[in-house]
Amino acid sequence: MATDSAKRYEVRLSGSGGQGLMLAGKLLAEAASVYDGKNVVQTQSYGPEARGGKSKSDVVISDDEIDYPKATTVDVLLAMTQASLDEYVSSLREDGILIVDSYLVERVERAGAIKIPFTMLAIEQCGRKLFANVVALGAVAEATGVVTPDALRRAVLARVPKGTESVNEKALEVGREAVRQSAGGGRRG
Repeated sequence: MATDSAKRYEVRLSGSGGQGLMLAGKLLAEAASVYDGKNVVQTQSYGPEARGGKSKSDVVISDDEIDYPKATTVDVLLAMTQASLDEYVSSLREDGILIVDSYLVERVERAGAIKIPFTMLAIEQCGRKLFANVVALGAVAEATGVVTPDALRRAVLARVPKGTESVNEKALEVGREAVRQSAGGGRRG
């Protein structure tokens, strides 16, 4: 994962265009940089697939200067669809953390994956699948400890539309609790 004193942590949030993963990447980056004081680079890729095809948002977080802005071998991969898992799983370190939306991902061939039905949890506990990205973001933070819960909450509240603050806070907590309740739950890395 990270090396010696200069800790570099690479996170890839992947799924389908329209699932809110570009926003989730920005929220994670802002939590780490603005509220946790880390050095951060966030990039995204969606090209012509902006609505429906594969998309990804990479966030590189470091205690030290970031000399290369792209994720090369990711420490954690969030896969919100089967297509994104199939496309990006090879970029995950051998000892990396794989988190998948078990509602949309049917086949996971990697042992130790954290499988949580983010989309279903968003519908059932937050009222709309629109919140699946924030549920997943809460899970990523809980599973990795890459940002503090308060930093993530503050970043989310600074960006979400007025009137949705409480449901977004709930979505973060739903994701965090899902990791704590999962068989492989708890913080890794």
